[in-house]
Amino acid sequence: MTTLTLAKALNAGLRRSLANDDKVVVMGEDVGRLGGVYRVTDGLQKEFGPRRVLDTPLAESGILGTAVGLAYRGYRPVCEIQFDGFVYVAFDQIVSQLAKMHARTGGAVRLPITIRIPVGGGLGAAEHHSESPEAYFAHTAGLRVVTVADPQDAYTVLQQAIACDDPVVFFEPKRRYHLKGEVNEAADLRTAPPMDAARVVVPGTDVTLVTFGSLVTTARDAAVAAADEGVSVEVVDLRSLSPIDHATVAASVRKTGHLVVAHEAPHQAGLGAEVAAAATERCFDHLEAAPFRVTGHDVPYPPAKLEQHQVPDLDRILDGVDRVLGRGAYTAAGYAAFEGVAR
Repeated sequence: MTTLTLAKALNAGLRRSLANDDKVVVMGEDVGRLGGVYRVTDGLQKEFGPRRVLDTPLAESGILGTAVGLAYRGYRPVCEIQFDGFVYVAFDQIVSQLAKMHARTGGAVRLPITIRIPVGGGLGAAEHHSESPEAYFAHTAGLRVVTVADPQDAYTVLQQAIACDDPVVFFEPKRRYHLKGEVNEAADLRTAPPMDAARVVVPGTDVTLVTFGSLVTTARDAAVAAADEGVSVEVVDLRSLSPIDHATVAASVRKTGHLVVAHEAPHQAGLGAEVAAAATERCFDHLEAAPFRVTGHDVPYPPAKLEQHQVPDLDRILDGVDRVLGRGAYTAAGYAAFEGVAR
């Protein structure tokens, strides 16, 4: 076991994939000589050369278009989008071409492309650099969408994504790049949990708290804080945002009878709505209160001085737990007040 930051674990996962398959290529803005803005690709061009780790022009649609051509020729491109808000330039390539090519050709063409996107807030950056675009891509048939919350998952799931024959959107929580954890670099991917499986990271009996990415760390802290008040919170890390492992969520909700879903993206039509609706369909007879969502607000991403009000924190998540347990203002008036703040 080795202690690595999440960023270093991603670097190690890329290195192993490049070493194991000479058809894997890494491409993006400044990924080569600079090693990426967040240094996730640091040292890879020096080790594998500029034909395997390519510095591209500042043109996200060009990066994805080139990747499609490479995949047609049997390569496995790994594209880095430098900041989350920059991916919109390549949106047409991803949702109109990449996601549909397999179905359009009757299964004759597969495009094993991994699109790495640093996401989320918490760094004091402005709009275009602190987005949470998961709902756009999770809504798109033909794409797999995954995210990671700790170094071990970063190392393992990235390799699984690269080895997958489907196109994968791979979200990296940028404010957790420096999060440290134990990583088993000798792990066998064939025996690792599949990347589309959710996992229970904190067992509990009173409330199910479902989240993903950067908020998994916050959810763990919330479970500890709630335990001090005698409330047992079970934290479920979705990991895969499309497809969603509804079975794991439902099993937890049937046990606890209460559901809170947390994510950084805005409230309106966010992924939490899908999780809550699916859990209600599957577990209606087990729910003792309506599910509650703790999310970002329905506003353009605010400037740095207001960011702490946008990103769900420990207090807001604990408030959600209190609401579903009837310990907070979980009434029609209270919910309407929350909705007003969210908008």
